[in-house]
Amino acid sequence: MLFDRRQLLAAALAAACAPAALAQAWPAKAIKVIVPFPPGGGTDIIAREVTQTVATATGWTFVIDNRPGAGGNLGVDTTAKSPADGYTLVLGQTSNLAINPSLYAKLPYNPVKDLAPIAMVATAPLAIVVSATSPYKTLADLVSAAKAKPGVVNFASPGNGTVAHLTGDLFQKAAGVRFQHIPYKGANQALNDVIGGQVDMYLSSVTSVLQQIRNGKLRPLAVSSAKRVDDLPQTPTVAEAGYKGFDASTWFGFLAPAGTPKEVVARLNTEFNKALQQPDLRKRLGEEGADPAGGSPEQFAALIRDEIQRWGKVVKDAGTKLD
Repeated sequence: MLFDRRQLLAAALAAACAPAALAQAWPAKAIKVIVPFPPGGGTDIIAREVTQTVATATGWTFVIDNRPGAGGNLGVDTTAKSPADGYTLVLGQTSNLAINPSLYAKLPYNPVKDLAPIAMVATAPLAIVVSATSPYKTLADLVSAAKAKPGVVNFASPGNGTVAHLTGDLFQKAAGVRFQHIPYKGANQALNDVIGGQVDMYLSSVTSVLQQIRNGKLRPLAVSSAKRVDDLPQTPTVAEAGYKGFDASTWFGFLAPAGTPKEVVARLNTEFNKALQQPDLRKRLGEEGADPAGGSPEQFAALIRDEIQRWGKVVKDAGTKLD
């Protein structure tokens, strides 16, 4: 009997120490970070900047894996179906976590049930931009052209179901116009086409377009946030351009497959939050048009639930549906 009690005590101690041992042993190999869009876009830039800062501080190795497709659904679904061992993460954002559940009739994953939120890392407003050679100098010019020829003026977005797509729908409703939507599979080709004049207007995160604005290749007409963007101080908000109350932006955050050990999630959350307090990273994100965020897994989970309801109403009101 004494031997059995000792065995039970040893087992109980081992179970109690297991989470701490796991947290200390992890990570024993590289951590894959799935970016559900092509290289070069806002999501990709933020993923690389944040993970590089964490890697420098901890010695961990992160491998970026770009998995574009289906408005970000492919990359998020790949993550949701990966082993819940702390070695696969995704940088999700508003479109694939909050919009797509209402936009797609059959989503292959449930963003609330199939993923474990780690931390929100950044927010970014959207910008309405045209080529630097475009005849449209202001948002009013663009609206006037759209009213004169309904459905002829077109706008590109990084993909169906993205925040840019839905924000474009919101703006059309606010302005009483109709644009032709051209969805792309990410930012790069869309940027090339709007710069080249093949597309009239592009709507995407400030992060994606800021460098081309600085290079003089794009002309910003407005930003979608409630207040002006520090890096584009001369660019009015959509509300300032005459559409009172207009406010839309996107956010980004890291998630893991549901069931990932809580100790691993907590460790990742700690390191991401530490990184987001570093002046160099905050400066780099700011230069890309993004505002550093942070917070707990629980706060990020609550945001996702709230945003699913908010954008679900937008999708319903716009009557937008995708198969």
